[in-house]
Amino acid sequence: MGKKVKKGSQDPPKDVFDPLLIESKTPATVVLMLSSPENEILAKACDALYTFASKGDENKVTLLGLGVLEHLHKLLSHEDPIVHRNAVMVLGIMASNHDVKKLLRELDVTNSLISRLAPEEDVVIHEFATLCLAYMAVEYTTKVKIFEQGGLEPLIRLLGSPDPDVKKNSLECIYLLVQDFQNRAAVRELNVIPPLLGLLESEYPVIQSLALQTLELISKDRETRILLGENKGLDCLLNILENNELRDLHIETLAVLGNCLEDVHTLQEIQLTGGLKKLVSFLEVSTVPDIQKNAAKAITKAAYDSEIRKILHWGEVEKFLLSLLETNNDEVEVAASQAISAMSENIDSKCVLGLQGIPQLIQLLSSDNEEVKEAVVTALANLTASSPRNASVVAEAEGIEPLMNTLKAQRDGAICNAIAVLTNLSLQEPSRVRIQSHGIMSALVGPLRSTNSQVQSKALFAVAAFGCDAEARAELREVGGLGPLVELLQSKNDEVRRNACWAVMVCGSDELTAVELCRLGALDILEGINLSTKRKNKFSEAALEKLLDNNLCQKYSRMGYLSSRNIITNGFYDCGQIKHGGKFLSLEELSQQELSDRRAIIFINAKPHEKRKDVSYLPPLPNLSKCPVGELMYLNLNFKDYSILYKCITFFFYVRKGKGKKEEEKPKEVTTVTPPVEEEINIENSQWIPPPDFILMDYINDASKTILPLATTREQVVALAQFVADKMGGPIATEELHNFWWELDMSKIEFGLKSNIVPIGKIKRGSFYHRALLFKVLADRIGIGCTLVRGKYNRAWNEVKLVERSPEGLLLPPQEYVVDVMFEPGRLLKQGSVKADQYKYI
Repeated sequence: MGKKVKKGSQDPPKDVFDPLLIESKTPATVVLMLSSPENEILAKACDALYTFASKGDENKVTLLGLGVLEHLHKLLSHEDPIVHRNAVMVLGIMASNHDVKKLLRELDVTNSLISRLAPEEDVVIHEFATLCLAYMAVEYTTKVKIFEQGGLEPLIRLLGSPDPDVKKNSLECIYLLVQDFQNRAAVRELNVIPPLLGLLESEYPVIQSLALQTLELISKDRETRILLGENKGLDCLLNILENNELRDLHIETLAVLGNCLEDVHTLQEIQLTGGLKKLVSFLEVSTVPDIQKNAAKAITKAAYDSEIRKILHWGEVEKFLLSLLETNNDEVEVAASQAISAMSENIDSKCVLGLQGIPQLIQLLSSDNEEVKEAVVTALANLTASSPRNASVVAEAEGIEPLMNTLKAQRDGAICNAIAVLTNLSLQEPSRVRIQSHGIMSALVGPLRSTNSQVQSKALFAVAAFGCDAEARAELREVGGLGPLVELLQSKNDEVRRNACWAVMVCGSDELTAVELCRLGALDILEGINLSTKRKNKFSEAALEKLLDNNLCQKYSRMGYLSSRNIITNGFYDCGQIKHGGKFLSLEELSQQELSDRRAIIFINAKPHEKRKDVSYLPPLPNLSKCPVGELMYLNLNFKDYSILYKCITFFFYVRKGKGKKEEEKPKEVTTVTPPVEEEINIENSQWIPPPDFILMDYINDASKTILPLATTREQVVALAQFVADKMGGPIATEELHNFWWELDMSKIEFGLKSNIVPIGKIKRGSFYHRALLFKVLADRIGIGCTLVRGKYNRAWNEVKLVERSPEGLLLPPQEYVVDVMFEPGRLLKQGSVKADQYKYI
């Protein structure tokens, strides 16, 4: 240890060693040397560690396990410049390791690193300090610390460093920092725009690229875009696009310009300087898919502003977008279609894009790419919205069939917008007819059963649009579309529920559909909706009213009221007031019930049977005295058995008719004769058909002949009331009402018919509700407006409105009257009077 001292020389101090040359091949020994108080040893140890760590990630992990970071952290603030320089170098090279970064955050080394970014520090220190910060700035917590500890200002200053590595590391760190929006305002205040624009002229592509990426992030803020224009940044960006040698920077440059297009002020500046035309010209000639795609995306973002759409239209950006539809690149076609969707919000652009773009878009609907289909059909939906002209172009371009096929797409967005386009086309009669011929209602059943609320809503809207046609409603019934329609009335989504009510309102416009909707429970659901203040909407009320108005049997049973607009037609029946929650049965279901002591079902059918194959109700049998099966008529037969019997007897008489005695003597020949084909019947599959009421037909004919010609409505009402009373037992004195045994007559009629269903014409002793119903039926047939109101205790009455004249001959407002058809037939009781109330309730 030490050297020999020559004779005569001065002795060195006793407590100081001579210089030593220390060599070590183990990293643990070198790490221990970091505790040395000698600067030279510290510097050499750091230098050795840098070399060791540079050789790979395993060495960095080894050093981490030996606790080297704690030592290096202390050495960052060492007074010797070589020592802290070498320590920064080791940290910079080691910070690429994830575990190293984690421990560095725990040690909070950012403040020490930022302090080494001072101008007076060596450029090597700048390089590795910024490198270490760039590695660490990936984590959000480190970004916050760098910002709070004032690291932005020295980093921006170092963008002007003469060393390219320092520039690159500082720029990368800034790029990571401005990914958080709170740092963007800070760098803008520190005037980061000029140095960033200066870096665009760097000879190193990586620096240029990082500068553009940073500009793209910070130019999302409007204030930064303004500064970019003030610093001639837009010209710099356009110059890059015009330089073919910088092709690798074009995509990132377009990203910055895309942000600039979102600002009206900046875009106006670009347009005034001719930059917009340059940009569009550049885009039109570019064949790079990424450039085309990003440019279209930039236009899409910018076009959300109405003023910007105008400027883009003036720049003829539509030509560029239409050219992108022919690129045969899925991503470009998607981006172009999305841009067309956005630009179509401008009326002028919609016109240009519609005429030239719709045929191209329709061709793209045949693409196998589901994303392309969705983007294309979205563009078509926007182009045809409120544009009859564009809707016509779709039809002329044979777009209906591919749109119908798109209803089977895999993406909900494609289905939604395909439905929207078809709905837009439905506003034109020729297109609606063509769409219906393709089975639109059948195609909508699938979307109605979707679990996506947007698809459900669009499908319901389409059902409402096409449901105005009777054939379309019939198709919806036949394909089972009414079931899911009723289910969607219970949706928790307000828009879906509202559109479902709308669709029910439209589809309930005909009796068959209304009856089926009621059978499926639509009435109960709508009543529940209308009782809720949150779920109720204007369509739910209208839908309920529409269903009831087209299903008068249910309306009268539920509501106990028919208005003057509710015209009773053949097939109406009164089964009494239905209990809350009770099931309303169809007439066919009621016909299958056994005879009971329940209230009779009063039936209206003033229509004779037409010629048909299946007959379930037949007129009285002929004289059967000579018929071998004559004794069968005395059996207790229901409608079905009666039909069979009638057919047998008819057949018997058909064979024997006109044959004479000689034919009777030839029984073998009789068996060879069969009735005509139309008389054949399949009893098992026969549908119950209500009997015609011939007596009611006579009533209608008589009323038409005797009452209709009367001069005034009042006279007609009085005469009709007397007519009805005459047909149903005549006037009844109030005190004799309890002796008016109409119930006994009704029981006899039911027993004679072997059915609870009684045609109204068979009733000869009718009470209040029989007479009121007959009055309403006849009044509707001869054109007298009246209501039918059900009261309690078998009461019912009719109300009419009559216009009176004043003594001066002026017409007075119409007055409501209750028509007496029971006690003093033809007496008119003023609504609200004591007598009217007595008639109703006493």
